[in-house]
Amino acid sequence: MEQMTEMAAHRRAVEQIRQAYAEIPEDAAPRLAKATTNLFRFRDSSRAAKLSARDLDRVIEVDPVAMTAEVQGMTTYEHLVDATLPHGLMPYVVPQLKTITLGGAVTGLGIESTSFRDGLPHESVEELEILTGDGRIVVARDDNEHRDLFRAFPNSYGTLGYALRIRIKLKPVQPYVRLTHIPFADADKCMVAMREICESGQYEGERADFVDGTYFGPNELYITVGQFAEKAPYLSDYTGMRIYYRSIQTRTRDWLTVRDYLWRWDTDWFWCSRAFGVQGALVRSLMPRKWMRSDVYRKLVGLDRRYGLTARVDRWRGRPVQESVIQDIEVPVERGAEFLEFFHDKVGMTPVWMCPLKSSEEWPLYPLEPGRLYVNFGFWGTVPLPRGQFDGYYNRMIENAVHRLDGHKSLYSTSFYDRDEFWKFYNGPIYWPVKRAYDAGGRLLDLYDKCVRGR
Repeated sequence: MEQMTEMAAHRRAVEQIRQAYAEIPEDAAPRLAKATTNLFRFRDSSRAAKLSARDLDRVIEVDPVAMTAEVQGMTTYEHLVDATLPHGLMPYVVPQLKTITLGGAVTGLGIESTSFRDGLPHESVEELEILTGDGRIVVARDDNEHRDLFRAFPNSYGTLGYALRIRIKLKPVQPYVRLTHIPFADADKCMVAMREICESGQYEGERADFVDGTYFGPNELYITVGQFAEKAPYLSDYTGMRIYYRSIQTRTRDWLTVRDYLWRWDTDWFWCSRAFGVQGALVRSLMPRKWMRSDVYRKLVGLDRRYGLTARVDRWRGRPVQESVIQDIEVPVERGAEFLEFFHDKVGMTPVWMCPLKSSEEWPLYPLEPGRLYVNFGFWGTVPLPRGQFDGYYNRMIENAVHRLDGHKSLYSTSFYDRDEFWKFYNGPIYWPVKRAYDAGGRLLDLYDKCVRGR
């Protein structure tokens, strides 16, 4: 009965958004209004027609027997995990920040420490209900007439349509996660070890359930291996005064509840909370725990960007202009040490997150080679521009290096490709036939206009 009620509420929400979309004037650019965002493409949206997704943020059903969940597109992973863990289940890949939505991860980027085994979030999707650019509601699966849309939807960033309902597969969990932090003083050796762990699926003779890593400098890198456990001798808590990423440098072994493990990075937005002074003991002791979340920090960044507060202070103090370097990129694991050497020499930002991933199939708009192990490097901060250089200097340099190393780059942040190279990297020959089939009138921006031109 409860499932029928939730599905009926979902159908009402779908009809409401369909009608609202149809009422948007033809000359207005629709823009999905979300309560949270993890995108870092800031743009003026004052003239966009806002499309409310307020009633599309619930978990419709968790089926513990089939190990699946029916989820509305704007549901955050925080709410999704809270619904699945009581059944001893979790999504195959849970992106590291609580307010990433399932629809956002499927149509954009999602990655975490299970990605070496389970790929990206869209690889565990069984069915998508989509509001297409031409205003239709279609159900797309890998085995029906909308297969082309199903396959092209990942990395389309809302340019083909919006995910309204998603059915995903779930997998069993145990209550606790045992962490082992393995230090390295050499990037080459670290990449070799990461490849061995990921390809064997084991560490020290036991199954590796989670694998990621942290780069603090050329002579200080760590691989962190997580293993499910039924019992724990003690539990650490990184939601208060203690800071997770700092523990990596000081502990060899650690234990967390599975929920705290999934959100270990969120409290300090990896390490980016230090920009707001939150890692200082005094500020941290005074700040309510409920405010130590990635979405709060993201709102602060948005306010700073809107009013230019940091830029004004830097000018007043005579500091150089800063460029935001906020990116996630992937390169093959065998080229990982080369990328880190380049990044250290040319950019110099630390720490850097390292997360191995392997896709089991080819997905046309994010064309990683199936079965090949890549490492995602995530780096988020600002770097002073050299005298005479302009904004984009570092980001363009990184783009060139990534593709020189046979890698790929996520589009959630700034990009500087010219049109021809963009469509070469992001499979224009596949994208455009799908775009014409489901948005012939061009109601939604195309992928280049949205992710590079920032319209």
